[in-house]
This record gives sequence, structure tokens and C-alpha cells, in this order.
Amino acid sequence: MDDDWAYALCGGTAARECFTFGSATVVVGDAGTLIIVEAGDALDRSCVWNACEVRLLGPAPTPVRKRLVGEPWERGADDVKLPVHLTVRNSEGLLYLGTGSVTRAGTVLHPGDNEHVLTDCALRLDEPLSKLDLDRVRPPLPPVNLPSLEWLRQVDGNRVSALERFITGWYPATSEPAEPPSVQAPALDLPDGLRQFYRLAQHRPRCLGVQNRVRLLSKLQTDPTGEMLVFGEENQGGFFWSLLWTLDGPEADPTVWFREYDEPPITEQEPLSGFLIQFSLYEASMGADYRAIPRQLTAQQVDRLTEGLLPLPLRPFWPWAPTRFYVAPGLVLHVSDEGGDNGLSAWAGATHRSALAPLADAPVEWSRFDG
Repeated sequence: MDDDWAYALCGGTAARECFTFGSATVVVGDAGTLIIVEAGDALDRSCVWNACEVRLLGPAPTPVRKRLVGEPWERGADDVKLPVHLTVRNSEGLLYLGTGSVTRAGTVLHPGDNEHVLTDCALRLDEPLSKLDLDRVRPPLPPVNLPSLEWLRQVDGNRVSALERFITGWYPATSEPAEPPSVQAPALDLPDGLRQFYRLAQHRPRCLGVQNRVRLLSKLQTDPTGEMLVFGEENQGGFFWSLLWTLDGPEADPTVWFREYDEPPITEQEPLSGFLIQFSLYEASMGADYRAIPRQLTAQQVDRLTEGLLPLPLRPFWPWAPTRFYVAPGLVLHVSDEGGDNGLSAWAGATHRSALAPLADAPVEWSRFDG
């Protein structure tokens, strides 16, 4: 389509406002909204993210925020139903993707004028793109060197080295430490495995967790009875991970205890050395930029999904929903058995789109696939 035809989707010229920010253009009119992004994709700009999702990165002007995600009382009664048209500009011209709706948005309060600013926004297409159309508007990324699986070969022999190799291979080092140097850590005699984990987290703080978390070293504390050292927790405080705390000093590779808020503690199947590897894999998959999330699975579908991957040779993680891990270069997939009618669920995370290739032809229904 040409630009004039696309702009006309929003209404007459007199009623239209056009805003350009970053790599996106948004046209707001009395008949609808037009969003134009550039072809290709990157983490730091507006683009087509996958076959179902277009992403906007701000900061976006206030009229754009009000049209897309503003509070109902900030919009006219008719604005709620106005269509959002999504397009991409590439070497062929302007390509129409269809209509969509906002599924996720982030805002921050601007202190100067007390206005909320739209920082990012995800829009889901009403009709997913075909593979051919996706390649036209989001050409495949060039090959990259994916993290190796050298760490996996050491899980059965040297778990300390396996953990270090995985974390340093998955997470880029940052200049900012996990805690300011001025923060004084408590004088606790920790097992060597946990101390190593904190050393790794100093310049790779994301390994402490994005879904659940290992507490900052300065936040470690014993439970109210003084018997357990609580070092990990669910993001909403629903469960905790602890180590038995004694005056005799820590065990070399202690048992990890899992406890729901008001239930008796039970043990993780792997001691601390294996638990930290499993925790790291789980959080790496949950926090990855590139994801593949299937809908509920049968055991046969799990077999097909994992047939091109290597299993982690450890017993299941997380007593709440026993979880096994499967890996490939730059890819972690976890499969959880939630029991009862909930069946099996899976989640994959990757360091690069290309790492999701082993899953592309699996006979499953995806709720999200970034490959």
C-alpha cells in the first residue's frame, strides 16, 4: 500500500496527528490508529517480534500513550473501539500486517509534569503472519556463536565448574556489581557452592533470578526458629528455599529444603550443587529475550519436543511441580509436571533466535514462538 492509503485508515487529514519516535511512526485519527515500524528486528527498537507480535519502544508522546494504553477516563467513548492498523516499511514499500490490540505495556511517571510515559508496548496481531510474510518483514538474523554445551559434560563430575561455565556462557558480564561495594555482607559461614554462586553474581546479577530469586548476600537471614538459613524465594513469597543452619559449620554439599508458606519443609531431590545448576537453568529460560512457550502438552508431545535436545542428568527440580531440563547450544527448555488435570507444561528460553531452531518443527501449538 502507499502511505496516503495507509494514513487514510485513521480518518480525514484534519483529524490526524503523526508522531515519530525511534524507529516507529504512529498516526492517531478519529477513525483509527496506524503504526509503522521498520523491517528487521532488534532488542532495542520497535519491530515485528514474531508472527503474532509487534513491539513499540518509547518513550512515546502522550497522545500515543493515551490512545493505546491510557486510562478509560482519558479517552473519548468512541476511542475504545477504534482499530489499530499495523504496518512495516521495507524495500518493497509499506506492507499491511492487519489489525491488532495491546497485550502488554510499560509506563513510568515523569516527575517533571506528573505524566505517565509509555516506555514499551506489545501488540498482538488479530491474524498471525505466515512464515513467508514473517521473513519479508523480519528477515532472519545472521548466524552467531551460541554458548557451548561444554558445561553439560561436567555435571556428573565437577558441578562447581559446570555451574560456572553455564553462567559465564549464558550471561554477559556487566560492570555493575549485584550489590554496591559499600553493602556489608552478614558474617555467615556459607557452603562453598553458595559462595561460588555469589561470586558469579557479582558481575552477572541476572543469574540471581528473574522469576524466583536467590537473595542478595546482604539479605540472607535465618528463619524465625534460627534453624534454617533462607537463601531463595518465590517472587511473591509463596515458597522458600533453605539450608539447615548449625553452629558446627556448613556441610560441603548440603540438602536444600523447599517450603511453602505454611507447610512443613520437604527436600529438593538434588543437594545444593545440583540445585544451583537447576535453579540457574530455570531462571535462564524464564528470563531469556527469545522464548518458545507451547500450550498444555501430552507426554507424546514432550517426547517430540525434546527429541533433538540433550537431557540434564539430574533428578527433577522443584517438588511443587517436578521439572526436568533439556538443552542445546544457547537453549534451555524446562518441562514441569503439575499433576492432575494441569498436565505437562514447558517453557524454552534462548540467547538468540537461531537457538530456537530445534523446536521449530515440533507438532505443538505455540502460545509464543520467537524463532
